[in-house]
Amino acid sequence: MGKKKQAASGRKPPSEDKPATLQEVLGTDTVAQLKARAEALKAEEAQKREEQRKLAEQERQAEQKQLENDFEYLLNNSKQDWKSFK
Repeated sequence: MGKKKQAASGRKPPSEDKPATLQEVLGTDTVAQLKARAEALKAEEAQKREEQRKLAEQERQAEQKQLENDFEYLLNNSKQDWKSFK
C-alpha cells in the first residue's frame, strides 16, 4: 500500500481586499483622543475605588473604636485565662 497524498487545507492566502480597520477609518488623531479618554476614565475609576476603600477603612476604624468603649463587648471578647495575669 502506498502513502496517500494529503489534501491541501482549505486555507486561502490573505486577500488584498481586506476591509478597512476602525483605526484606518477614524484617523490617528481621533484614535489618540479615544485612547487618552480611555486612560482618563481608567484613572478616574481607580481614584473612585481608592476613595471607597479609604471610606470603608475609616468606617471600620470608627466602629472598632466605638466597640472598644463598650464594656460588654470587651468583657465578652476578652480572654478568660486569668492565670496568665498572676
